[in-house]
Amino acid sequence: MGPLRPLNVQAGRHLLWWRTRLGRTTAIRHLDLLAVTITPKGYRCIKVYQAEEFPTRPALLWVLAFSPDRYVRVPVTVRATPGKTWAYYEAGRGRRGYLCPCGDIERAADEVDGLLKHRMFPSTW
Repeated sequence: MGPLRPLNVQAGRHLLWWRTRLGRTTAIRHLDLLAVTITPKGYRCIKVYQAEEFPTRPALLWVLAFSPDRYVRVPVTVRATPGKTWAYYEAGRGRRGYLCPCGDIERAADEVDGLLKHRMFPSTW
């Protein structure tokens, strides 16, 4: 028996990318749950994942917070993760935008809430 070869990381990332692309309905379901959970906290959500409007774009949920003179926003997406699981990510930050696994909706809402509060009141952090 020959030596063990390291896992091809590039192939693994490619597989996750395809799972994310083909699992659009799963991503939309998770984003809908997040929208329902975070709306009672006083935030507004804009769902940018209607299949007929953007069939090839990744599902994206904009969560917005308003004050009398400004607003802040956080774009949230769902991506496939190793182990056949899914996770919430802040869109545009790649793997660095990881928020939490999709199974913990309350934690995801708290993470987004914290990001919005930090952006709305940066001097208090």
